[in-house]
Amino acid sequence: MTLLAERTWEEVAGLDSSRVIALLPVGSTEAHGPHLPLGTDVIIGQAMARAGAARLTAAGFHPLVLPPIAYSVTEFAAGFSGTLSVRPQTATALLVDIGRAVAAMGVAALAFANAHLEPAHIRCLHEAAALLREEGELRVAFPDITRKPWALRLGDELRSGACHAGRYEGSVVMAERGDLVREELRKSLAPNPRSLSEAIAEGIGTFEEAGGERAYFGWPAEATAEEGAATRLTLGDILAEAVLAEVAG
Repeated sequence: MTLLAERTWEEVAGLDSSRVIALLPVGSTEAHGPHLPLGTDVIIGQAMARAGAARLTAAGFHPLVLPPIAYSVTEFAAGFSGTLSVRPQTATALLVDIGRAVAAMGVAALAFANAHLEPAHIRCLHEAAALLREEGELRVAFPDITRKPWALRLGDELRSGACHAGRYEGSVVMAERGDLVREELRKSLAPNPRSLSEAIAEGIGTFEEAGGERAYFGWPAEATAEEGAATRLTLGDILAEAVLAEVAG
């Protein structure tokens, strides 16, 4: 695995580009309850990329982990301090521009390791992937973990829709950056089983309206670092499988 930002241009130029898979961690900067950092999605996206890189290395490829995207559409959390949102057009254009730059390197494929699950953001990723594929210069993998079959592998909380700064996300952050978790506060938080997916289907557009007055949904007190480590591996498997299917196709 190579972290692009830590290499020199000559080191990158020396890679066999036909075996390089570019992995782009994608997240957001938004409220994740009173106990998790604003960069939670970025942390999870990077964990997914690194775990996927290990699988791809074993398959004979050279993963190149790109610097993460930390800004996207985050309107649901707009009412909470520290949330930084951009327009959908901006988010899509950034993904496309990065994809074009990666294509110019002649790599085998680009994969989005996405951890931000807001529907408008997910649409940006699908749109960017479609545009890049239409241009014909780059294979693009985007395993959307909000959809089958990927969602079925990531636990009951995610499938319930009551999943934001709860057990699923909290566990991964505890495994990756436990120093950033406000642990005593996390353990004191009551469950919030309100389903964001149901709220979205009803036309609700903010965490507050959906019943998340403190910007969390799910069961944060049940999170564990052990579960987070296992989830990280599952996310890596999902990313690698999507890449291998794209390359084979």
